[in-house]
Amino acid sequence: MAAKGFIKLLEIAERSKQKGLGLLGQGGDAWTGVGFTLAGQHFLAPIGEVAEILKVPRYTMIPGVAGWMKGLANVRGRLLPIMDLLAFLNRRSTLQGQRKRILVIDHEEIFSGLIVDEVLGMQHFPAAEYKSTVSGVFPEIAPYARGGFERDGKVWYVLLMSRLIEDPRFLKASAA
Repeated sequence: MAAKGFIKLLEIAERSKQKGLGLLGQGGDAWTGVGFTLAGQHFLAPIGEVAEILKVPRYTMIPGVAGWMKGLANVRGRLLPIMDLLAFLNRRSTLQGQRKRILVIDHEEIFSGLIVDEVLGMQHFPAAEYKSTVSGVFPEIAPYARGGFERDGKVWYVLLMSRLIEDPRFLKASAA
């Protein structure tokens, strides 16, 4: 009985993920995402694409992998690959340790933790203010960005984690 309810919740979550991005700029009341910074720029991850936010946990380094693949952490009995998002993009962080966080992505069969400079919490924007084209995002991340919002003179770029984790470079963390 409980399994049927859980399966129904998974189906609802999947439909929400599929429909959520299509609502950008098409009216509606509000758009909500997880706000974070990378290299001094503000980003938003669609709420359905971030499973959890963690402090950077202790992790075990793995030999023979790309430099941006930091290691594996045990998070509640599940192995979480830890990746430095800025290093993957060939950029350097402007912040040091204490404010860094992990965005946990659990998309289809990919379970990964992405290190970001700082998490700014849930951000809400009027959906009508979504702009499908915004300029100024650093070029290495542009293929994964999709429009954004402006608030108080700052651009908040929408970063599609689903697009990022499907990149063949991301999927091949070996240093070979």
